[in-house]
Amino acid sequence: MDSIGSATLQAIQLLLSGDAELWQIIALSFRVSLTALLLALPLALACGFALAFWHFPGHWLLVTLNNTLLAVPTVVIGLLLFLLLSRSGPLGDLRLLFSQPAMIAGQFLMCLPILIAMSHTAYQSLSRHAWETTRTLGLSRLRSLWLITVEVRFALLAAVVTAFGRIIAEVGCAMMVGGNIAGYTRTITTAIALETSRGAYVQGIALGLVLLLLALGLNLLVGFCRGNSVQGASH
Repeated sequence: MDSIGSATLQAIQLLLSGDAELWQIIALSFRVSLTALLLALPLALACGFALAFWHFPGHWLLVTLNNTLLAVPTVVIGLLLFLLLSRSGPLGDLRLLFSQPAMIAGQFLMCLPILIAMSHTAYQSLSRHAWETTRTLGLSRLRSLWLITVEVRFALLAAVVTAFGRIIAEVGCAMMVGGNIAGYTRTITTAIALETSRGAYVQGIALGLVLLLLALGLNLLVGFCRGNSVQGASH
């Protein structure tokens, strides 16, 4: 117990000291995950809206497929991208394997189904006549979409927070397509795995504390968003 307490104390000191290597890993993780999230968000909102307000052939099949993708392990996504981006793969000429763009692509594929499913649920909470009502008022499609989105903003923010929490904390895909290259593709989770295997627990604990604090902050934000969403609905 003393060794654990001592290592934790050293980890906190390492974080507070502004260690360049440590904070580079943290910054890279946030940059990659935020980029993937921002790329996926517009497509996810469009898909969620379409699934909620439009009915077309194959609608139920698309919803089912998206819900199925929610359960796909991250290592499977990593394997798929690895096969596509490897030298012998169909996209091998792009030479993206073991790069940040490959990691962004993997996290994009991971957060997209989450965002679609949660935005679909958010938009479904509104009456199906909401879209027709805004259109009969003479508003443009873009303006109508904006007004509807504002109505469910708290639920959508919860979706964004949930998706971000998942992708920044995953390790399987990042390891497979990123390669855990120091200073280039080493993220918080891959660094924890590496340092733990080396027996260097201090940096691993420090990075683990970052993830714990992030998880706490994200869950508090989700709770706040859900609370505001319920209050808004009651009014």
